[in-house]
Amino acid sequence: MGVEIASLEPKEVWSFFHEITKYPRPSKKEEKIVAYVEQLAAELGYPLKKDELGNIVITKPASPGMENRKPVVIQAHLDMVTEKNRDVEFDFENDSIQTYIDDGWVKAKGTTLGADNGMGVAMGMAVLASKDIKHPPYELLLTLDEETGLTGAIQLGTDLLKSEILINLDTEDDHTFSIGCAGGLNTIGHFPFERKSIYDSEYSYYEVGVKGLMGGHSGIEIHEGRAAATKLLTRLLFNLHEKYDVLINSMDSGNKHNAIPREGFAKVAIPSNNLDDALKMIVTFKKRFQNEYKSVEKNLDITVQEINSFDSVFDKDSQERILRAFMVMPHGVFRMSPDIEGLVQTSTNFAVIKTKENEVEILTSQRSSSHTEKMYFADIIMNVIDLGGGKAVFSDGYPSWEPNMDSPILNVAKKIHQDIFGSEPVVEAIHAGLECGLIGDKYPNMDMLSFGPTIKEPHTPDEKIEIVTVENTWKLLLGILENIPEKN
Repeated sequence: MGVEIASLEPKEVWSFFHEITKYPRPSKKEEKIVAYVEQLAAELGYPLKKDELGNIVITKPASPGMENRKPVVIQAHLDMVTEKNRDVEFDFENDSIQTYIDDGWVKAKGTTLGADNGMGVAMGMAVLASKDIKHPPYELLLTLDEETGLTGAIQLGTDLLKSEILINLDTEDDHTFSIGCAGGLNTIGHFPFERKSIYDSEYSYYEVGVKGLMGGHSGIEIHEGRAAATKLLTRLLFNLHEKYDVLINSMDSGNKHNAIPREGFAKVAIPSNNLDDALKMIVTFKKRFQNEYKSVEKNLDITVQEINSFDSVFDKDSQERILRAFMVMPHGVFRMSPDIEGLVQTSTNFAVIKTKENEVEILTSQRSSSHTEKMYFADIIMNVIDLGGGKAVFSDGYPSWEPNMDSPILNVAKKIHQDIFGSEPVVEAIHAGLECGLIGDKYPNMDMLSFGPTIKEPHTPDEKIEIVTVENTWKLLLGILENIPEKN
């Protein structure tokens, strides 16, 4: 179990990652991991300061002979996405992540692993704690609440950093340097409805579920055509509503704006005289979905289970308009980049449906490397919500990070990669959101680069990190730190 990973190489990195897994760190609830970081800084004797939000910077002097190099900040975020399988008992606010090794990868038992971005934090801490790594004047920046809207970077203090170079350790492909990213925006919809009473004798009561989907990071995997539970659940309910007058008590799917929803469930009342036909329709749609996604979603399942009766459902008019709005709610890739081959330019994620007492709330997430296209797509979502009788609310959003192929730190990193691995790295912009764009707004003269080890299925309980790539990233990081150019 977990202690096994502490003995992996490089030990100085994996031992910190193992420690990090012990501390709960959901977005907006990072108090326990922050206390651990504060204790570590105190034990090492390095000054720590915070901005108004609570973002942390720890400062370490240059190693001997490196005092005249440009100062460098390593940046990672402390929070993690908290996703688990429905049948797993786990409390993300109190329990430690249960890690294990499987065929060259580190995984977690039934939950997200938190390698995103715990491994970046671990590497930053390992540099901080080391007595023999060669590095210039060094800052470790640990931001809060990245996963629910990059709040930490948005509210980052403008007098917190002294560095001229930033290395972000939050990308997830080995031998790859990221030099740009998409901007993003969340659009939330509130759909009011009235509850009406129903008579037990006229209905049978069931929970229908969409399960077994891959899910994934809505910035990294959105182009792969994975199914969204929000859309499949809506399709099923819309057809049951249209043909058999099925009534909805609740519908819920997804948890995070940046995760493609893996599961969705609805409690429904089926008119008893339509029960057999309605159940047959559910089986038909299960086969239909499985056929549509046969090359992508190997474990897609539609479940139906009889449940105890409930006494209220959506009023029919509200149910009609909500289902119609959800049926036309966009999800997926809108446009590929005309300039960078293979890069998604604009997408939207129909991420969350939550039923409250008299309201259905949805959360959607728009990403684009074009600000105007991002706002255009947010307007599309707003109009869908409005036509469905809802009210749209926008988040503040975050800017894109414009690529700079002439970046001095990129040139240093490419040379180091060639020296260590004997090959050219991949240099790319990504569709996921990084904090670099926001940090660059606060520190416009900062030269920035992002890289990291290979992480697959982030934001899902299948998240895993490839062990050998951690060592590759660590060697690369140390080589870059040792070769930072001198101050002008």
